[in-house]
Parts: sequence; structure tokens; C-alpha cells
Amino acid sequence: MLTYQIITFGCQMNHSDSERLAAYLEKNNLVKVDDKFKADILIITTCGIRQSAEDRVYSLVHQIKKKHPQAIVVITGCLSERKDVRSRIKDKVDLWLPIIEMTSLLERIENPTITETNKYLDSKEYLSVLPKHESSFRAYVPIGNGCNNFCSYCVVPYARGREKYRSASQIVSEVKQLIKKGYKEVTLIAQNVNSYHSGPVDFTELLTKINAIPGDFWIRFVSSHPKDISSKLINALGKLPKVCEHVHFALQSGDDEILRQMNRRYTAQHFHDLVQKIRTAVKKYKPEWPVAITTDVIVGFPGETKKQFLETAKVFRSVKFDMAYISQYSPRYGTVSYQMTDDVTRLEKKRRENVLAKILSQTASFNNKYYLKKTVAVLVDGKNRQGEWYGKTRTYKLVRIMGAPANNLLGSFVLVKINKVRDLALEGKIIAQYE
Repeated sequence: MLTYQIITFGCQMNHSDSERLAAYLEKNNLVKVDDKFKADILIITTCGIRQSAEDRVYSLVHQIKKKHPQAIVVITGCLSERKDVRSRIKDKVDLWLPIIEMTSLLERIENPTITETNKYLDSKEYLSVLPKHESSFRAYVPIGNGCNNFCSYCVVPYARGREKYRSASQIVSEVKQLIKKGYKEVTLIAQNVNSYHSGPVDFTELLTKINAIPGDFWIRFVSSHPKDISSKLINALGKLPKVCEHVHFALQSGDDEILRQMNRRYTAQHFHDLVQKIRTAVKKYKPEWPVAITTDVIVGFPGETKKQFLETAKVFRSVKFDMAYISQYSPRYGTVSYQMTDDVTRLEKKRRENVLAKILSQTASFNNKYYLKKTVAVLVDGKNRQGEWYGKTRTYKLVRIMGAPANNLLGSFVLVKINKVRDLALEGKIIAQYE
């Protein structure tokens, strides 16, 4: 009996893809092993969004082939179709598998002469494979795959192709099955989740359909593109009770010229206005809680001057993000910006990253003071190294739970009274477990 192991790098979409791969393999009678050096088939779901992620893949492949040379190494994910990557490690990889060809994996292992064929090229087909979820209470539900935006620094449109979306009925059916199994949270994912459309159904209507499913559960979604955040969607964020008060959408830069060179198709003012509209809508319909705004930003994009960087810092101060994923610009092969001169030094990129991180710490601390002495609902994720339970609020705040009972709280909703706040976490005492 063949065994397998899947190692995943990168975003939620990659993790969801790996869950579908696992389901496909086990449906075909393969058995998962925890030790990667004992697996017959070792699948690496790769991320190429930054050089550091790419380098980890190279290191792992070399390690596998050195210690476990008989393993069949399969590369899927965002690096699977990069010609430069294939050339670099071609002698250490047995099969290159674009994720949309997932259901051809075993056939191609058995018959190496089979190459990519149109038989496997419908990304909606692989998304219809029901996944083997790693969690018993939280689930990612992909609603589509691919990207049409072609931001100048990003490999995703080249790695995953153009946007293709699942039907609303198929998505709703998958969520219904999850809720029937007792899942407490579903996160709708796509490269640009709010760009969703399938026939007459847009993303707001999809959210409305899922919100109408009976049961006590939370709805999240990532990641949104600012250019496609409509007034209709903003109102739904406030009105729909199961949709969490948390919106993640990427700023990337606070300077309009850099945004233009990135091909982002919005201005810093437009981004700022969206934040204000979202906060106003949520306050109108859910006055008891603020909305958490989280983002992504790149420092050191080619040609970014210190003055232009200060525009990003200005937006950080004015928006007051709850969380930001700050990355240093990394040239990606095949993108438009790869042809630009990477002229901001590593030292300066690090300095700019540190400046934004300091502002983030201040704004997140300020935002978190709202929760002090308040009682919040928390979905329990697990235990930390100290044996204390922790979880997340509807606003995606990490909560350390003190005074928890001895019974197992994993995957439960609990009420926690917050008695201590930090920049990126809250701490409180459990009041009640209500499911």
C-alpha cells in the first residue's frame, strides 16, 4: 500500500489545495504518514510569492533526495510551472503537477510518459473534490481560483491562470455539509474573493445565501481587492449577522505613483475612504463591536523613495490597522517588476519594515483597548506551550484564555471577559461555554 505526505508552504489557498489533494489520495487508498522520510510519495505544495518561500522549497527538495532518494517527489502549487524553477531542480523532482491537474497525479506517476493534457485543465473540477480538513471545526472553502489583475510584482496570474469561479449552488452545498458536521467557522477564499461572480450571483449575494444556512457559525473571507469592494458588499458586512467584523484587503503602498507602477488600480485616498465606509456600516448595524481592518504592504518596491515610503507610513497612522503583514519587496521571475531595478537596499527595506511595525504596534494597542473589561465570544483553537487555551474573536483577535475548566474546549464557542490587552493579543477569564 502506497503512503504519502504533503508539505505545504504559503497561503490559505495552498492549504486548502493540500486538503483536497489528501482527500483525492485517500479516496484512492493511499495512507498518510507523518514522517516525510518514510513516504512513498512526497508532495510539496509550493509558494513563490517571495524568494524566502522559494528558497525553503529548494532546501527541502535537496534534503528529501539526500535522505530519502527513493521517494517520488511531486511539486505542485505556485512554483510548479516556473521554467526557471524546473531547470534548477529538475533532477530532484519526479513530477511537476499544476494544481488544476490534481486528479491526474496517480495516473501520471504510474505512466510517466503522460504529460499535461486538456483532460485536467478545468480548475473548477479540482475544486469540486471535497477536502480532508485538518480541523474538525474550522474550514477553508475555496470559491474560485486564479487572478485577472496582473499586479506588476505578483506571480499568481502566471501560476494559477485566469479567474474561474465555482457555482453558488456548489459552494453553498459544501458549506451546508460542513455545518451539518458541526463546523463552527467557514472562511471563503480566493485570490480576489470579492471579485466572485457566477451567472447572476455576485459575492454579496453568495454571502447572503451562506448567511441564510441554519446553524450557529461564523463566516470569514479572504482576500479582498480594494477595487472590487462595493457599497453593496459594505452594507452586507454590517447587516449579515454571521459575517465576522473583520476585513482583510491589501494596501501594498500608500503612495499613488507606486500604486500605479504596481498596477493596483486605486489610490491611497480610495483605500482610506473604503475603510471609513466599512467602519460606518458596521457601527450602524453592529454598534456593540468595532470592525478589524487588516492588510498587506510591500516596502522597498523598485524606485520607492523615502518620501514615497512616508506616504505609506502616513496611511498606517491614519487608518490604524489591527494587523498588517509587512513584506520586503522580492523580485519575482516573469513579472513586470522583475524587469525593474531593485534599487532599495536590504538595509533600507528592513528599516522601512521596522518603521511600519512600530506604527502597527501602536495602532493595534490603541484598538485593543476597546476590549478591556468587555465580554467577547471566542472560538477556541487549541492550547499554547504553557497549556493554556487560546482562540480568536469574531474580529480575529487572538485571546489567551485564563481560568478555563478542565474539560476539552477545542472547537467550542466560549465567552471571555478581557482583563489585559497587548498590541497583537488579548487576555481574559472564561465566563461561560455556550456550545
